[in-house]
Order: sequence, then C-alpha cells, then structure tokens
Amino acid sequence: MGKLNGQVAVVTGAGRGIGAATALACAREGARVALVARTTAQIMQVEQEIVSRGGTAAAIPGDVTDANAVEAMMAETADRLGSITLLVNNAGVFRSVGPVWETDPTEWWRDMTVNVLGVYLCARQVLPGMMARKTGRIVNLIGGGADKPFPYGSAYGSSKTAVMRFTESLAAEVKEHNVKVFNLRPGFIRTAMSEWLSSDPNARRWLHIDNRFERQEDVPAARAADLAVEIASGRFDALSGRAIRVVDDPLQIEANIQRILWSDLYTLRMRDLSSSDRIPNAISHLFNSLRERFRPRTRQSH
Repeated sequence: MGKLNGQVAVVTGAGRGIGAATALACAREGARVALVARTTAQIMQVEQEIVSRGGTAAAIPGDVTDANAVEAMMAETADRLGSITLLVNNAGVFRSVGPVWETDPTEWWRDMTVNVLGVYLCARQVLPGMMARKTGRIVNLIGGGADKPFPYGSAYGSSKTAVMRFTESLAAEVKEHNVKVFNLRPGFIRTAMSEWLSSDPNARRWLHIDNRFERQEDVPAARAADLAVEIASGRFDALSGRAIRVVDDPLQIEANIQRILWSDLYTLRMRDLSSSDRIPNAISHLFNSLRERFRPRTRQSH
C-alpha cells in the first residue's frame, strides 16, 4: 500500500525538474496524478513514464495564469481521475534579474504573475471540493528570497514571500474545513530555471549561481519530491500554514512540532522592540506555573 493510495494529485509545472520528480513520486506512492504545464510534449513524456511503471496519470496542458484554463484543467482532472485531494503548486518562473531600476517592468511583473496568481487561481479552483469533502492538502513551493532579502532577484523573492503569506492566510481560512496548506522550501536544485540563471550573462553577473554548482550545493529534485509525498501523507498536518524545508530532518521536525508551534517558527513574522520581551516573559510565566504546581505542600497538623 502506497502512502498516497486513493489520492488524486494535481502537480503544476509537471513537465520537468521538481514538478516531474514530484509527479513520479506521488504516482509511485499510489496517487492518480494530473500533470499540468504549458508544454504538452513534456507532460506527455512524464505521463508515459508513470504509466510504464504501472501508475495512473493524465497530461493536461494549460496556463496556470489563465482563470478559464485553470477551471477547465481542474474539471478535466476530476472527470478523468476523480475528486482532487492534493494540489502541488510548483509552476514558477524567474526571468527578471538585476537592479530594480534596470529591470524590465513587464518581465518583473510576469514573474509575480506566474508565481503568485498561478498559485491563487489553482488553489481557488480546488478548494470548494476539498472543503465540501472535509479533506485535502495544498503544497505551495517557495524559494530564494522568501526567508531573507534577495538582491537582484526582487521579483522572484517578492513573489515567493507573497506565497508564504498567502499559504498562512489560506490555512487559517480553511482550518475549520480540515483542509491543510503548506509551504515547501526545496532548496537549491539543478533545474532548467537554475541552469538558465547560471548561463545567462546578466544573471551570471548579478546572482553568481554557477558558483553554487561548482561547490556542489545543489539538492537532488527527488528530495523535494519525497518531502511533498510526506506532506501529502498527513505526516505534518499539525504544521499547516507553515514552511517545511528539504534541508531539515523530517524526524527532527516531527519530534519538535510543539516547539515549532509554541515558538511560532517556519513562518513570516515582523518582530518589533516589544517582541524581544515576549518569549522570555512566556518562559518565565511557564516556569512560575510549573514551580507553583510542583511546590512541596506543608502538611497541616490537626
């Protein structure tokens, strides 16, 4: 029995890289997988690979930034594979590179559109069914710039930060319907996107990604795919709304769920001057409560 038996997964950007690896991993674990991307030939190739291994898949081409196309893709998925229980929002672009005052506004906004609007439109389309059935999971991929500044990659960094906040907001909205929403931080993976960034003269000038390949800092796409499967299996449901990173040990994350929730980790927060007092005060309050609870009681004489 696979970890995802009975599930129907939609993976966007499934023609190559992280998306293809995730689709293959979900199918391996028993899910029926809809492969979504604009390039038909690529997703058909992934479909053939899944079928050749005994899995079930459907190549469904379309543009995630087109609301009508997204509606049609999700309807076709339901018709061919069944009710959608898992959405992996992987489709993304990174083309706007350089100082903000030198970047092309159209290219800058295109990165934002694909990376943010695409996530929103796909999530919006699958949510009514998930909420009605009181089950479902959405996994949104984030990347560089979501957790720290990303100079010369402001569009990509801003878009992934927006996805982080969208995930957290959406998780709070659908909590009562038992739908879970996560960010997945895959780390630096050798994909067509990162290969282009390492070879484009302008990107090489500003980002120096090729140096990371030379230092062998890239992560296999299969690790991100395996983490997506673990999230989809329900293993980390208590962390809905938060980010889970490939670089973290899943056993450590699982063992520290209460600490993550207590300390409000793996999410976006603005800390002000008063913030520095909150954790010490909370710890002090907890310590005093425990001390009072376990204080030796003097026995009264009669």
